[in-house]
Amino acid sequence: MIGKGQIISDRYEILRQIGEGGMANVYLAHDIILDRKVAIKILRGDLATDEKFVRRFQREALSASSLSHPNIVEMYDVGEDNGMYFIAMEYVEGKTLKQLLKKRGKLTLSEAIDIMLQLTDGIAHAHESYIIHRDLKPQNIMIEENGMIKITDFGIAMALNSTQLTQTNSVMGSVHYLPPEQASGKGSTVKSDIYSMGILFYELLTGNLPFKGENAVEIALKQMKDPLPSVRAQNSAIPQSIENIIMKATAKNPKNRYDSVKEMHDDLLTALDEDRLNEPIHVYKYPEHDFDETKTIPIIKKRYNASELVEPDEVDEDDKETKKRKILIWILTGLLSVIIIALLIVFVVIPKVSDTKEIKIPDVTNMTVADAIEELEDAGLKVADDTEKIADENIEAGHVVKTSPSIGRTVKKGKEITIYESTGSEAYKIEDYTGDNYIEVKTTLELSGIVVQIETKDISDDSYADDTIISQSVEAGTELKEGDSITFVVAKSVIVYPDMVGEEWTKTEVENFCEKYDITLTVVEQESTRYTPGTVMSQSRGAGDTVVEGSNLKVTIAVAPAQTPNDNTTNTPDAEDNEANTDENSNGNTSNTTN
Repeated sequence: MIGKGQIISDRYEILRQIGEGGMANVYLAHDIILDRKVAIKILRGDLATDEKFVRRFQREALSASSLSHPNIVEMYDVGEDNGMYFIAMEYVEGKTLKQLLKKRGKLTLSEAIDIMLQLTDGIAHAHESYIIHRDLKPQNIMIEENGMIKITDFGIAMALNSTQLTQTNSVMGSVHYLPPEQASGKGSTVKSDIYSMGILFYELLTGNLPFKGENAVEIALKQMKDPLPSVRAQNSAIPQSIENIIMKATAKNPKNRYDSVKEMHDDLLTALDEDRLNEPIHVYKYPEHDFDETKTIPIIKKRYNASELVEPDEVDEDDKETKKRKILIWILTGLLSVIIIALLIVFVVIPKVSDTKEIKIPDVTNMTVADAIEELEDAGLKVADDTEKIADENIEAGHVVKTSPSIGRTVKKGKEITIYESTGSEAYKIEDYTGDNYIEVKTTLELSGIVVQIETKDISDDSYADDTIISQSVEAGTELKEGDSITFVVAKSVIVYPDMVGEEWTKTEVENFCEKYDITLTVVEQESTRYTPGTVMSQSRGAGDTVVEGSNLKVTIAVAPAQTPNDNTTNTPDAEDNEANTDENSNGNTSNTTN
C-alpha cells in the first residue's frame, strides 16, 4: 500500500491518492529534484507480478511518451522501484468536464465548440502517432481555469503501426460513449474515437446523454440499434451545421463517419460560417446497420460538349485522329481474337480431347453421412476421409448440410468431394473472462442468445477494478447454446473517507470529493490560531469509514481570528488548550453521526 510521505525512485514524495483505475492508482506527488507537483501512476501491487499486466502497463508508457501536444497531459518519467512500475506525468489543476457539466448542466455553443476544437486537435495528433485513446469521456478530460483542456488517461491506448490502423483491438470504455462496433465485440479503430467525441459534443450542448437504460448492456444495445436523438429538437437555436457534425461523427456505420479526426476538426472551424448555418440535413451514404465493406461500381456517362464538334477547317486534323483510332481498333481486334481462341481451347478443345466423364454432384442434403458417402461414390465421385463440422439449427446433427464443390455442380469423374456435417444448433465456446469488464462480455454473449446473470460483490482491496468479473459459473472451454445461461460475479469497490484533517486538504478538494461521491457537504468556519486559515480542523466521518451515496459530511474549516483596533490580547495556554479540546471533541463524535 502506497502511503503519504513514501518516496518513489528516490525522487517522488507521495502526498495523497487522487484517482484509481483498472490497472493503476494515481497519486499527487512532489518532485524533489525539480521542486514541482507531479501525478504518479503506479501499477497495482497485485498486478506487478503478472507479466501480462506489466507488459500492458509498459506499452502504455511507450505509447504516451511519443505524444507532445498542449492538449494532452505530458509524461515526464517512466520507471520501476523495487517491483513498483510507475509513470510520472504532468499534474493538471482544474476540474474534469464531467464535474463542469454536473455544475453547469450544459455549455454554451461557443464554449462547446472551443472545447471540441481543442479535443479534436489533440486526438488528431495522437492518431498521427498511431495511438487510439479508446476511452474518451468527460471524466478523462481536464479543463483548467483559463479554458485549456488536457486529455488524460491513455491507459488503454495502444500504439499501432501504419499497417494496423484498421485492425480491431477490443477494449472497453464507458458504455455511454461506446461505439457500436466496440459494443458488438468487433473492436476499435481511429473512427471509434470519432464516435465517442460525437457523443461528448452532444452532451456538452444538451447536458444529457443520448442513450440511457436500466443497465449497461441495455445502453450498449441502444448504441448499436437506436438512432441518435436530435440536438435541435432540444434546442432549436443550435445551427443545422452543428447537428450535421454530430450526426456524421456518431453514425452507427463507421463508413458514414468522418474519415479522420482532422476532417472533423476542419468541419468545426467553419460550422458557424453564415453560409453553413442552415445547410441541408446530413444524409448517410451507406446503410447505417451494414458494417461490412461494400464495393461500389462507378457509373460512367459519356458527355458531349461544343469542343467535340468539327469545324470545316479542322477536317485534316480529324482525319489524322480517325487513322489513329482505326489503328487502335485493329490492335484491340487482334487482342480480342487471341483471347477468344484461348477460351475456345480451354473450354471446348481440351474437354473434347479428354475423355474424362463429367458428373453432376447429387443432392445429399439432410442425408446421414453414411448414406451421403454411398450416394456420392455410386455416382463415381471420391469422398474426403474427414468431414467438416458446422452448426446448423435447421439440420439434425450428424446429417449433411452441404458439400464442396457445391451440390448441382458438374465435375469430372473421381473428383474429391468434402461433406459438411451438421453439429446441430450453433454453440458458443465460453472463455475465461476473469478480470474482464463485464459489459462487453455480457453484450457479446447476449447477442449470441445466451442468458447472462450478474451478481455483485463488494471489495475493499485493490485486487479488482470496478465492473470486472471475479468469477463465472461456467468453466472456460464449455460450449453453450442459445437459451443456456451463465452467471458472473462482478466486483464493486468500497470507497472510504480519507483523513482530511491537516494542511493537505483544502476546502475545494473536500468539495470535489463530496461531489464525486454524491455526498451532502456542510462547511462550518471556526476561528483558530493553531490552524492555518483554510485548513480542515475536523470531519464528522472518520478516516476509513465507508462512503455511502447521499450521506452527509460536516467539516470545520479554520479561519483567522477577527482583529479589532483595541485588541491587544494574545492567546494564553488555557485558550489554546480549550481550542484543542474543541477539536478533539469534534473528531471524537464521528461514530454518533448517521447517514
